[in-house]
Amino acid sequence: AKRVRTPTLWGQPRVHRLLSTMSPTTRAAASRAATLPELCFNVWALIAEQCGFVGAFRLMLLCKTAREGAKVWLRSLPRLVLCGGFYHEDNTHTPSSEVWRLNLGPLRWDRMSDLTRARGQPACCAVRGGVAVFGGVVEDSECTAGVEILEGGPEAEANGFKALPPLSRGPVHDSVAISIDESESEQGRVFLIGADDVYGSSPAVHKVDLATGACSVTALLSPPVNFFAVTAAARLLDGRIVCASETFGDDGYEGSVEVLEPSEQGSTIEASGQWRALPFTIIDRHGIRGCVLSDGRFAIFGGSAGYQRVIGGDISTCLSSCEVLTLDPNGDRWDMLPPMREARNAVVCAAIGGCVIVAGGDSNTIEVYEEELGRWRRLPRDLPYTRRVYDMGSAVM
Repeated sequence: AKRVRTPTLWGQPRVHRLLSTMSPTTRAAASRAATLPELCFNVWALIAEQCGFVGAFRLMLLCKTAREGAKVWLRSLPRLVLCGGFYHEDNTHTPSSEVWRLNLGPLRWDRMSDLTRARGQPACCAVRGGVAVFGGVVEDSECTAGVEILEGGPEAEANGFKALPPLSRGPVHDSVAISIDESESEQGRVFLIGADDVYGSSPAVHKVDLATGACSVTALLSPPVNFFAVTAAARLLDGRIVCASETFGDDGYEGSVEVLEPSEQGSTIEASGQWRALPFTIIDRHGIRGCVLSDGRFAIFGGSAGYQRVIGGDISTCLSSCEVLTLDPNGDRWDMLPPMREARNAVVCAAIGGCVIVAGGDSNTIEVYEEELGRWRRLPRDLPYTRRVYDMGSAVM
């Protein structure tokens, strides 16, 4: 019979030959041999890092050593956390207080402490190893200015979420929170991008002090409009912030994309920032969500092709197409990415371990985009909810 050669993967046979031929004859040699498995685990962990989140699971099929090394790296990855949202049943929309965390090592959803108040459309972000939740829509379709936080660390997580002072700017929804890297404040500070819950209000970037709830305007986005919603925003690797939003005027919904940049050379957006308009996406879409890829570009996923923002609409209105933004001195541009396996609107997305996890959006399934290979795969884990849930807040912690 013809012998089939197993493909060599980054020196794997060499490592196995080294382990199989070792026969320690002295106490010192035995001690050195005892450290070899740990060394091999670390080598495979480094290989897993290069292969990315999905590639690490493929490595686990090779051998026991590769499996344990890949697990070491997977356990070190940050985790996607989903907060709140709306239950959708029989045309009713009930706020949820559920919080779930995706543990990538065993690829398992873990139930965390519930929010102190059920809410949909909250803004969320990671703060000092924990997760902070802002505003949203609560019972009786009322908006809230409430803020709560689950602090980082096993002991703090066991204590659950705790309420913080409410936002001084008032109730908010359809907003995005972005953490600020600083250590001077008591509880932390974040940027909150969006409009107040007031008809015709001015959309702005507020700097929020979590300890007091005090909000100070950093930069305005655009003139007051009848309706304003920030659908996606993220901080780029160079510190700038890209924001996608949509407004409602006489001609229906209109989308826009802007970037917040330092107004002076050598300054920061925290000190003095100003918005610059960018070209809109190639395909006219609404309800988009996005995140920053490992190469520093901002990507968006799915959305709706129509002017209807309602998530519970016909699936045919949703899009599977994706685009990526390149900020170039010679001309900013959007390029198409490979489409998702399913059409989705208003998804949850997060870039982790060289891949992008995309969940929800008219479906309980989860997809993963491998950045290096440019292809989508179905994650063998669906969302953990027993009912359909949409408009969750999300953070990576």
